[in-house]
Amino acid sequence: MASSKPQTSQSETKAELPVLIIGAGLAGLTVALHMAETQPVIVMAKRGLGEAATAWAQGGIVGVVDKERDSIDSHVNDTLEAGAGLVVESTARYIAEESAEAIRWLVEQGVPFTADETGPMGLHLTREGGHSQRRIAHVADATGKAIHEVLLDKARAHKNIQLLEHWIALDLITNRHLDVKTQRTKPNRCYGVYALDIKNNRVETIEAKSVVLATGGVGKVYRYTSNPDTATGDGIAMAWRAGCRVGNMEFIQFHPTCLYHPSDRTFLITEAIRGEGGLLKLPDGMRFMPEHDERNELAPRDIVARAIDFEMKKHGLDYVHLDATHLGEAFIKEHFPMIYARCLTLGLDITKDPIPVVPAAHYTCGGVVTDLKGRTDLAGLYAVGEATYTGLHGANRLASNSLLECIVIGKAAAADISQLKTPTLPKLPLWDESQVEDADEQVVIAHNWDELRSLMWNYVGIVRTNRRLERALHRIKLLRYEVQEYYANFKVTRDLIELRNLLECAELIVRSALMRRESRGLHYSRDYPGTWAVSYPTILTPQAEGNSEGAKT
Repeated sequence: MASSKPQTSQSETKAELPVLIIGAGLAGLTVALHMAETQPVIVMAKRGLGEAATAWAQGGIVGVVDKERDSIDSHVNDTLEAGAGLVVESTARYIAEESAEAIRWLVEQGVPFTADETGPMGLHLTREGGHSQRRIAHVADATGKAIHEVLLDKARAHKNIQLLEHWIALDLITNRHLDVKTQRTKPNRCYGVYALDIKNNRVETIEAKSVVLATGGVGKVYRYTSNPDTATGDGIAMAWRAGCRVGNMEFIQFHPTCLYHPSDRTFLITEAIRGEGGLLKLPDGMRFMPEHDERNELAPRDIVARAIDFEMKKHGLDYVHLDATHLGEAFIKEHFPMIYARCLTLGLDITKDPIPVVPAAHYTCGGVVTDLKGRTDLAGLYAVGEATYTGLHGANRLASNSLLECIVIGKAAAADISQLKTPTLPKLPLWDESQVEDADEQVVIAHNWDELRSLMWNYVGIVRTNRRLERALHRIKLLRYEVQEYYANFKVTRDLIELRNLLECAELIVRSALMRRESRGLHYSRDYPGTWAVSYPTILTPQAEGNSEGAKT
């Protein structure tokens, strides 16, 4: 059951100091469930517990479980191919080698995967773009929802897991928050967080043995996105402010097929429809993918998204069609029941009519730099899932690798944290809001949020130019100044915290994009259309003063 207040205080003994996990999606719940047998855990969600991005994942999770037709090498090669030369091969291999065990763990937890008596492990496996084999375990077309519900029920029932709803972290507590003497004598580390209890409008100081960032991506920085409202880059922004490196922030994956409908602009149309034979067409019924890539509709997402963007601009279209009608009514209802039902409520019968679709910001391939145990540059701070850069996704994420990464790295992070000694924490300062007042014009936040999302969509979208990026950076700096002034003078709210984090992430995206003087994977520049023979990840490093950064590519 969700609690309203974290059960932690300065008087607690070492053994009672909890691990604080920020984010209640698959990454956060995986860490929590693997750790809770040995120590107390707090899982914090800034909205309802069921509103994580995991629940929106339709396609499935990769598992190399068919030993006759599939192999670790094949999965690794597909990941390398999709990542356009920037995947760390050792990371991809480690994740692939752990994939079968990840699937088994989910089965043991009770996830009701779609079955096939003749399939490996009794599972029906589907195929998605970029995969050379059928290796995607799924629960019809609502895999993320099924996984999240099962794991959340497990967490609710666990005596060592405390769940907090409607709490949002403001910032990580590090040495810079301590007195000068302590700063000089103790190595820098993360001691906990300042967090806003949204319902009671109160900022609390929460200390922790370790903090795990499982906060997801930055999709809400764009006007059109398949992400839920929680995707505001909170973990990436907090880690950057605390001194952690971030990597590959220029690589934002735009899902090729988001439903185009005035009443529903965030509903994703799973890639599995194309994996099962769905065809992309112009409104006149003409297919166009054969003109863009020999893999047709099964090309990697960046290629498909750019192809759709090209055709829309070429023909002056607001959308293109994804046609699955030839698959048959029975097949569609059995394999894509959620999409069928959702579209039907909007007056669209996908068994008879093609689906109008547009690309939308979908996945953040970069994030906080971590190792394969989720460790960041800051002692006591871990990060897992979409908020991270592990080297798995490179310049473009291979479909359904993301859920797998959450489980594999989440399990490893839990094991690493479990063997740590509980630190003796210094006295942490309370949040001071004695010099601020209640905001009198919330419209400022709403206006700046809208402006940011518009300029990111128009200037930092699927196709980029240096001039657009420079204009975006200039305006982002002005918005950051305005929001920081607001932040310093008024009491914090969830909207203000999220906007502050989105602006931080937007600047990281633009700076990274300006540094990459080539087109690769998800980053396509008209100024630099060529692709280098050899390339490297973009790593930004915060400096001690003022958060100005050095960087290397």
